[in-house]
Formats: sequence, C-alpha cells, structure tokens
Amino acid sequence: MTDEFYIIAITALLPLMAILLVVQTNPYSALVIRGILGAIAALVYAMFGAADVALTEALVGTMLSITLYAIAVRSSMTLRLGIIQQPDQPLLPPPQLMSAITSAFTQHNVRVELLPHPDQESLIHALNQKELHAIYEASGSLRLRTQSLYNILHSKVPTDTALVLSDTQSIHPEKSS
Repeated sequence: MTDEFYIIAITALLPLMAILLVVQTNPYSALVIRGILGAIAALVYAMFGAADVALTEALVGTMLSITLYAIAVRSSMTLRLGIIQQPDQPLLPPPQLMSAITSAFTQHNVRVELLPHPDQESLIHALNQKELHAIYEASGSLRLRTQSLYNILHSKVPTDTALVLSDTQSIHPEKSS
C-alpha cells in the first residue's frame, strides 16, 4: 500500500508541474520547472522498470534540452542598444534615461547590452541591418527599430528624450502639464 502511495504521489506531480510550466511568464523559471518535470518523468520511468527510458529522459529530455533552451533564452532576451564610441570614451545615455530603459526591460525579463560603434553612420547602418534594436543618438534621442519597443518605453523615458522610429517617424512622449 505504501509503495502504491509513493507511485501515485510522484505521478501526480507530472500534471502539476506541466500546468506550472505552461502558466510561467519568466523564461528562466520555466527552464527550472522544465528540468524538474523531466526529472520527475525519469523517476516515474525508473519506478516502472524502464531504466533505459529513464536514462534517456534524464540525459536528453532534461539535461540537453535545458542546456539548449537556456542558450536560446539567454541570447534572445537581450536588447542591443547602440552607442557612439568617441576617441576617449563612449557617448552614454544620461543615467536617468539608462535607468528608465533598464527598469522598463527588466519587467519583461530582458537585459540591456550597450554596443559601441565608431560613428552615427555605422549606428544607423547597424539598426537598418537589424544588428541593433535601438540606438542612442548624439542629439539625445533614442531611435527604435520597432513599434513594440516604443510601446514598452513611451511611458518610461524622461519627457525630454525623443523616441524616433527607424522609419524616421518622430514620436515624443506626452509632456506632463
């Protein structure tokens, strides 16, 4: 009776973990839950005498897939912000703007990476070639590649910063009265 209870309890964890995986919004938490789900599945296979299937699930279904998913999530959850590299130091966005950008994207589990370029021309070229998601221009404006980036940033950036879509359509945040 006790053995049956353990089997039922461990097997009941499978749908529970699957539901938790589906409703997860943070991709890193989803990776952890996917690993737990694979480990539980391997345990269930081992308990029913399928050691070869359990080993395959543990190695391929859990470890390899989690590693590949982690690499994919890490590379896709980055906002590449281009800046001009001046001879002595980069032209960085003001701290208030940088803080606003970072906090806006942290809510979406996206990290901000600054990529220096030698001049304005190379920044615009990199933006048009989709190597960058946004650029900080010498004029103090932020040029964005997509409307979705604007939707995330429009209420977060300081009112003195102009948001410009890459198709040169200028968008300014509403100034508070």
